[in-house]
Amino acid sequence: MTYIENIFLCMVSPLLVAALCMGRRQLRFFLFCIAGMGVCLLSAYINTFLAAVCQADALAATAEIAPVVEEIMKLLPLVFYLLVFEPEGDRIKPVAITIALAFATFENVCYLIQNGADRFSFIFFRGFGTGAMHVLCGLIVGGGLAYTWQRTWLKVAGTCGLLGAAITLHAIYNLLIAYGGAAQYIAYALPVLLVAVGRLSAFRLSRRK
Repeated sequence: MTYIENIFLCMVSPLLVAALCMGRRQLRFFLFCIAGMGVCLLSAYINTFLAAVCQADALAATAEIAPVVEEIMKLLPLVFYLLVFEPEGDRIKPVAITIALAFATFENVCYLIQNGADRFSFIFFRGFGTGAMHVLCGLIVGGGLAYTWQRTWLKVAGTCGLLGAAITLHAIYNLLIAYGGAAQYIAYALPVLLVAVGRLSAFRLSRRK
């Protein structure tokens, strides 16, 4: 948690400048990047608070508290976008991915600041693994909401189900990392492979059409 607010300000400042310079078409992208980093910052505070209140050890905080808090926090700006702007279905998934990507980027930067960057191989795998995990959760939620929010009767149940799926995936990832050893590298590789398989499947389906 050391100087995390300063890191946030340093990362958000160029995005704000870019948002002012790029015009209205790209404004949404930069705003959701800032939102993703903002909810990451808030998640760090909430995780720390809940871990202290529940007197949770490191494993419980990592595998039980963090996945629930972080996935709910990533969902909030997306739900705000859906409720206020009522976007078309094809616009929902890119927003979810943008929020997840910004969240993962800020999380990785804070990890580097707190733990150092001297172990290149470990940082390389962690960077790709954590990024892919958050993006995969964003794909699950964003892709699902693009379908469920077109059907009034499915909005609440669909949102809760998708959130539960993202929390479960996130918790499994964190649990494997907390276990350490080979399981840790399996956790880093698994979301990358799932994203790659998903993209390959989507490419094949588009070619068949």
